[in-house]
Amino acid sequence: MSQAVVCWRPVQPERSTFSLAGAGSVLIGSTAACIAVGTLIGWASGNVGYGLAFGAVVGVPVGVAVTVVKYRNI
Repeated sequence: MSQAVVCWRPVQPERSTFSLAGAGSVLIGSTAACIAVGTLIGWASGNVGYGLAFGAVVGVPVGVAVTVVKYRNI
């Protein structure tokens, strides 16, 4: 009887560099930046509420787009 000895290194999965915390912080940070800019524009024009609302409406798609662009190839 013959026995074959195979010495292979254990296969380990490749670790992804994608971080949910990183993606979340990019999303929240860019959305908050748009809200802040919208609030400043609203304050300068005399109506903070409209500026805040406009910044939020613009900030959500901008935040998603920035996150997709940053983590597209991962």
